[in-house]
Amino acid sequence: MLKLSKMTDYAAVVMARIAREPDSAHAAIDLAESVQLPHPTVSKTLKALVRAGLLESRRGALGGYRLARPASQITASDIISAIEGPVAVTECSHADGDCELVNTCGVADNWQRVSYAISELLGSVTLAHLASSAPLRMPVQLPIQAISLYGDDEPHPMASAANSTGKR
Repeated sequence: MLKLSKMTDYAAVVMARIAREPDSAHAAIDLAESVQLPHPTVSKTLKALVRAGLLESRRGALGGYRLARPASQITASDIISAIEGPVAVTECSHADGDCELVNTCGVADNWQRVSYAISELLGSVTLAHLASSAPLRMPVQLPIQAISLYGDDEPHPMASAANSTGKR
């Protein structure tokens, strides 16, 4: 199962809560209470988000956490990467990937395409979308549709089947 960690889920929840009141400074204890998560968990999440440059923190009476940039400029991919590292389906799907089977596996290129499509989709969903109560509208064309899995000189296997039956 392809699944995000609880910490990543919590990070998205906390970020969405902050995004709903972007002009306010948010104390960790208040955030924990409002999203109903343990204070230590929220504090750990906030620190990771600050390290990733998604949040700013200020100390003092008027201190707290704020978005480092507008919610429309922070993506789901940014949040995931802040907690889990680069978005990749397999080890060979990201730039620093190191796979000992790269020369013999035969599926790396296609996994990289899948990983790319997922990254593109996550990059198109902003924190503003996540924070909104409106349903998320998916793009009409998913990124994978724009990625040819077949070379320009290699027809899609189903195309020849459709042509042989006279269908298009």
